[in-house]
Amino acid sequence: MEAKKYSNIKLAISVGKGIVTFVMIFLFVYTGLSKSLVEHLRSYSSNPYMVFLLFVLVTSFVLAVIFWPLNFYSEFYLEHKYKLSNQTFRQWIWEGFKGVLVGGVIGIPVMLVFYYAIRTYGNLWWLVFAIIMFLLSVVLAKFLPVVILPLFYKIKPIEDEELKNRVFKLAKNAGMKVENIFQFNMSKNTKKANAMFTGLGKTKKIILGDTLLNEYTTDEIETVIAHEMGHYKHKHIIKNLFISTISSFLMFFLIAYFYQISLSWFGFSNISQIAALPVLSLWAMIIGFFMEPLTNIISRKFEYQADEYAVKSTNKKQIFINTLNKLTKQNLSDKDPHPLVEWLFYSHPSIKNRVAYIESL
Repeated sequence: MEAKKYSNIKLAISVGKGIVTFVMIFLFVYTGLSKSLVEHLRSYSSNPYMVFLLFVLVTSFVLAVIFWPLNFYSEFYLEHKYKLSNQTFRQWIWEGFKGVLVGGVIGIPVMLVFYYAIRTYGNLWWLVFAIIMFLLSVVLAKFLPVVILPLFYKIKPIEDEELKNRVFKLAKNAGMKVENIFQFNMSKNTKKANAMFTGLGKTKKIILGDTLLNEYTTDEIETVIAHEMGHYKHKHIIKNLFISTISSFLMFFLIAYFYQISLSWFGFSNISQIAALPVLSLWAMIIGFFMEPLTNIISRKFEYQADEYAVKSTNKKQIFINTLNKLTKQNLSDKDPHPLVEWLFYSHPSIKNRVAYIESL
């Protein structure tokens, strides 16, 4: 019951925050406040790029201030209430500040490139920007484990030789080249446990949370890694890259199309008008709401395939089931969400459905 209550609260906050954000952006544009803000900012600079950047910074800051109490409740208070967080308030602020800095370093150039594209390429801005975002995603995926992750966590090779030998054997059977396995100090922030594959090419890494290493047996960890190996064996990384590329191009096209035909609804005449740009966010939220369940269907299918591979490659069906239940309990995940909730929001199948599938193998 505690896990379901925690999951439902987190889901309600996420959905509620999305609805409130949508309404606020709509009113911001509909009431003419966006036009007033642009006119005010033009008194500080005549450069359109500077005005645009100031517009983004001001609106982002206002939204951050408005949602700060809710973010505090969901990210700090709630995590402590359910005994999932190891952070002090000071640490929570510091981690959030680092996230803002990293987001700014990446996001500000992206925003300027976006504005350049919409000013320069007219109705084809979406194609140019989609290509740029694809290239950026590849670069970020490649440098995430060597540049970005170390800003937030200490990453070092694991010392458990038996576990390393098992992972090397799993990797060999999956046709994956692995030079080392790493751990990160996940426990500095949370009591939850996790493992992940990250990076591309030579920066590809298997990284395990120290909470997983400290609280799970070698057999249990082996099944978790075998599941991740299943994603590699079934080429899910490549497939996901292809799917995300197609879906992002389609999404940018649809956003651009509906944005253009809806400009007149808000009294705008040009797609590059700064005050009109928040309308793009409205369409992105609407289209994203309908596209997310479709991509989640594919993601859940991939998870089932990876589960099957984990069972067949380790011959440890019951250990894997026990591990999934243990992780679910530790992370306070909902074992059996409402089917509609699972269909709409879950990229992974519920543990109830995963266990039922594994037991059928």
